[in-house]
Amino acid sequence: MAMNDSINILNSAYLAVEYIDSFLPDNPLQQPFKNAWNYMLDNYTKFQIATWGSLIVHEASYFLLCVPGFVFQFIPYMQKYKIQQDKPETWEKQWKCFKTLLFNHFFIQLPLICGTYYFTEYFNIPYEWEEMPRWYVLVAQCFGCAVIEDAWHYFLHRLLHHKRIYKYIHKVHHEFVSPFGMQAEYAHPLETLILGAGFFIGIVVFCNHVILLWAWVICRLMETIDVHSGYDVPLNPLHLVPFYAGARFHDFHHMNFIGNYASTFTWWDRIFGTDSQFIAYKEKEKKQQLIMKKKAN
Repeated sequence: MAMNDSINILNSAYLAVEYIDSFLPDNPLQQPFKNAWNYMLDNYTKFQIATWGSLIVHEASYFLLCVPGFVFQFIPYMQKYKIQQDKPETWEKQWKCFKTLLFNHFFIQLPLICGTYYFTEYFNIPYEWEEMPRWYVLVAQCFGCAVIEDAWHYFLHRLLHHKRIYKYIHKVHHEFVSPFGMQAEYAHPLETLILGAGFFIGIVVFCNHVILLWAWVICRLMETIDVHSGYDVPLNPLHLVPFYAGARFHDFHHMNFIGNYASTFTWWDRIFGTDSQFIAYKEKEKKQQLIMKKKAN
């Protein structure tokens, strides 16, 4: 009975969104995107699209999304939004990070990406434009993937902090006490595999078109680069996502090493109380700010 009620609610929500979508103006980018997509299908094999297309999407998205945070370090005005202002980025750290990223991307992640084609073939995942889900379905699927990945990340990330194994694997990622965007995927190869496995669970559950693979890659990179950026910039559209953790939440994890283990949302840390030190830290900050305001007045 409860299952039927849930299905009815989801169907009603889907119909409501579909009804609202019928009143929205046509997307001017849809036709050019359709033409480009069909051109890709006509000129490249599924293996080339799934393998090299996925690699290009990952690399282009990763480094383009890193650009704003990289540029911020050269803009004096943006320094007031830097969370750990006493720990500026250095060329030495960024170069070290970049070299490790190249190794991880091409020697750890690329072999995994090479399996994308076989995954789509095994599960009969379509590539055709006509089979592509509507935008709101894609958004819902990405959100579902994020919820699943967040749960996996919380428990496995917390396990990697166990004193018996921390120094062997996860310590590499914590070399940077004050994170920056490019450091999001700076990790031990084993950590890349262990935490990265959570990315694929949602794909297995929700994927009904190859476009979800790429959309979810972009969404996940957007989130992880944002929380590692080291900057809490106002009007960040990601803050509109319900229960979104954000840069301050994860920055505290790098600064404190304990607590705030989730990747995207705050609920797991709240349920298990692993955000208690972060909450106490925020309260202490507020009191210090009030004292400073009183002194200034």
